Amino acid sequence: MSGKLSLEARIVAVSLLAVAVGTSLPYALTELGTEPKLAWSGGLLLSAIAVILLLRTITGPLNRALGTLESGLLNFRDREFSISLNIRRADELGRIAQLYNEVGEILRRERAHIYQRELLLDTVIQSSPQALLLVDQSEHIAYANTSARHLLNRGRPLQGLRLDEVLSRCPAELADAIEHGKDGLFSFNIDDTPQTQHVTNSQFVLNSNRHRLILIREMTRELTRAEVQVWKKVIRLISHELNNSLAPISSMAHSGKMLLRQQDTADQANSADGNAARNAAALEKVFDIIGERCQHLTEFTQGYARFAKLPPPSCETVQWRQLVDRLSPLQPFALQGDLPARPGYFDPVQMEQALLNLFKNAVEAGSDQTTLAIRADARGQQITVEDNGCGMNEKVLQQALLPFYSTKPQGVGLGLALCREIVDAHGGSIQLHNRSEGGLRITLQLPWPPAEL
Repeated sequence: MSGKLSLEARIVAVSLLAVAVGTSLPYALTELGTEPKLAWSGGLLLSAIAVILLLRTITGPLNRALGTLESGLLNFRDREFSISLNIRRADELGRIAQLYNEVGEILRRERAHIYQRELLLDTVIQSSPQALLLVDQSEHIAYANTSARHLLNRGRPLQGLRLDEVLSRCPAELADAIEHGKDGLFSFNIDDTPQTQHVTNSQFVLNSNRHRLILIREMTRELTRAEVQVWKKVIRLISHELNNSLAPISSMAHSGKMLLRQQDTADQANSADGNAARNAAALEKVFDIIGERCQHLTEFTQGYARFAKLPPPSCETVQWRQLVDRLSPLQPFALQGDLPARPGYFDPVQMEQALLNLFKNAVEAGSDQTTLAIRADARGQQITVEDNGCGMNEKVLQQALLPFYSTKPQGVGLGLALCREIVDAHGGSIQLHNRSEGGLRITLQLPWPPAEL
């Protein structure tokens, strides 16, 4: 019953009981013949002892409960929410302990939820293709994701390094954009490969300190794809218009040639005039030239149309020996090294077309020894074609993969562009480098299917 009384009611009850003891004892001692003064003194002493003993029954558990509550609040201050209070009382302290445990449970859930969200956010940021740098007001890098480490520090950690120390190892254009807080597109070369990056700088205050957030987005592939799509639209438009004109011209030239032959036969039957025969022969030659040029333009536009309408690759497992055996009769080359034991994964028809274009370019560049090397590891498939031709100068290397760009007098500029389009469609990359001993090295990097990574 006492467990259900409030703390105030218990103190009042103990006080009334002590008063009752303090007043009843002197009367009892007086009745027993004790002097009144001594009786009242003894009664007050006994009542004081009774009050102390009775209050101890209340203050003892109260002090222990308050100590437990204090320890719990200290844990809250230290951000430790996993400890609950084991106070089972029906008074105010019991209700406070219950509220404490409920608050602790809410805080535990909130912290777990925040931790999961932080883990998810960190996973997203670390797997993002955009490079992210967080720089504090002392110009030290406070945070960097995986892409930033690979772009700026060859995969090594960046946290704690000074920003100027990292920028000293970056391309000058990128370093200048980051250092001066510039936003926009910036082009530069990394390992002789043209790159285009979009840089964004923003500032904000975190924990009363100024921070700078730097985002670097790789735009090379997106800009290349957009450029190729524009070229494809232009090609389709030109091909459509040329075909609309070439078809009737070719038909009319053929009809005129047939009519000329008929007229020539009639003239020869009716007249022996040699001039008419010579004129007919000359006119027939004109029609032949018109027909040949129409045929040439038709084949020319069909070549561009094939580039513009390249179908998506139909990838499959391909044995490397099968690929080499199919290429050997078509173009001369030497196989360098052993073939990987692991089969390749790509569209065999498109890959054969790409390699044939590379072999043909090598021959046209004056190469008399073209080699093919194939490697495969956990990161992907690498196909390398090397020649000992004339190579390319810096300007040609930067534009060699663009459609319509060619240094050959009769070239149409589609060979390397088609190779790049095929490799990009496979999700890979193509790189061109001049060899130190002369000639060109072209590397095709193809990924494995996602299930095999």
